[in-house]
Amino acid sequence: MTIGRRAATGIALAGALALTLLNAPAAQAQDTGITVSDIVINKGKPIVVGTSKVVEPSLAFKITLPAGYSTSDPSRYDAFPFLYRGALPQDLAGSMENYIGPGGYTCYEQSDRKADCEGSLYIDPDRSHDEVDSNADATTWKTGVSLLLFKANGNLAAHERETRPLTVRLKRAAKVTVDASPEPVVKGRKITVTGRLTRADWATKKYGGYGGRSVTLQFRETGTSSFVTVKKVTTSSTGALKTTVTASKDGTWRWAYGGNDTTGAATSGGDHVDVR
Repeated sequence: MTIGRRAATGIALAGALALTLLNAPAAQAQDTGITVSDIVINKGKPIVVGTSKVVEPSLAFKITLPAGYSTSDPSRYDAFPFLYRGALPQDLAGSMENYIGPGGYTCYEQSDRKADCEGSLYIDPDRSHDEVDSNADATTWKTGVSLLLFKANGNLAAHERETRPLTVRLKRAAKVTVDASPEPVVKGRKITVTGRLTRADWATKKYGGYGGRSVTLQFRETGTSSFVTVKKVTTSSTGALKTTVTASKDGTWRWAYGGNDTTGAATSGGDHVDVR
């Protein structure tokens, strides 16, 4: 059986789940007996976020309900993982500004009390949201789970928040450009390859120059399928890249940045140069 209450409407559900988590009536946390396990977020990889595009990292987990509850009746429970920074308040009405919750997910019933769930988290870098509103958010986030049981009349029966040992790294997206000239070029002459490395600023919602970074210049000869490393160049204080190489073969030039703990990797498009 497929439990579809979380499917399809990711944006609406992101808001609804956040409201459920943050704005439920204040009540003392109680043991729900719900188990959330085998959580996998973004296939175990860091999450990279830019300045405008919504990012929906994959989410998978398993749930087990206590006796007296059934996965076939989703109105009686709510259980999902989320990411957070800082302290984990137990009061459902407590503020969690640094919170990233699910956008939408679907649970597939394995037995009367067990289900496998899959979907995605929801991260919107727009100014109207606060998932990533500071560059300090480019760090390690902790994983928690929200667990709620409801009575037959819809009133809250029990709730709790629990931590999990899983952590996820959030990174600022990077971009790099390339330009190789002159085009065409006489064999044996110099080719100047330039570019610029920038990264997302979550406070200003713009990309700014990323200085002091080591970026790899790569070349792919025409008729081959692989790029090879030619040299490494360090960006200027504004993120600018510039170097010269000797023209010997037709081919395509590009820059590649490997990323670091706070910034994602980036590879430019290719600029083809005809050598005559």
